[in-house]
Amino acid sequence: MKNLVIKACKDIGAELNELQAEQFEKYYNLLIEWNEKINLTRITEPEQVAVKHFADSLTVLNFYDIPKNATVIDVGTGAGFPGIPLKIFREDINLSLLDSLNKRLNFLSEVADAINADVTTIHSRAEDAGKDKDKRECYDLAVSRAVARLNTLCEYCMPLVKVGGSFIAMKASDYKEELKEAENAIKVLGGEISLVNEFDLDGAGERAVIVIKKIKTTPSAYPRNSKKIKNKPL
Repeated sequence: MKNLVIKACKDIGAELNELQAEQFEKYYNLLIEWNEKINLTRITEPEQVAVKHFADSLTVLNFYDIPKNATVIDVGTGAGFPGIPLKIFREDINLSLLDSLNKRLNFLSEVADAINADVTTIHSRAEDAGKDKDKRECYDLAVSRAVARLNTLCEYCMPLVKVGGSFIAMKASDYKEELKEAENAIKVLGGEISLVNEFDLDGAGERAVIVIKKIKTTPSAYPRNSKKIKNKPL
């Protein structure tokens, strides 16, 4: 796995050192081990994981300059993408991993221990975290990958971001329709689109990184409860 992840990351412009490559290898081994117990990913072949999970997670860094020591929250982190790869490559970031399933967080805690990474896990639904005064508008950056359609995802993520910070959505090639239908949600929640960048991930197809800057405070009415978010998206 070490050589595969070094190559995959180099192909997207991220040069790994030996320690980082070893951390990714430990991450992969635990991913495969835990995947037999809980559903984490359908992608398990080493080369596919190296490209479609590890390198893909780091493509954020090609389009957004994360400030040093930034507070970053990965919303609906699942198996830890993109949060854990970002933490491996950028050890300085203060990373929180939010997920509603405690079993996944137990896995991520074991990964963090194995790679000696200081990571905070948060067992919560995103809409509940967005109402929590200790988390609401407390993060420099929120990231999310393959969780929900963009108009819904904005309501989950943007309440967590500080004014002046950003929310990054990682999407597949069919993002354009989502972006159009999310225009109202972005405006209502206090954001504006600052970057949309398409790229081709070798061996994995077209991708898009959408950066939404938080320009004003999210109204207190948001996020709504999950039923309203899903049934009546902004």
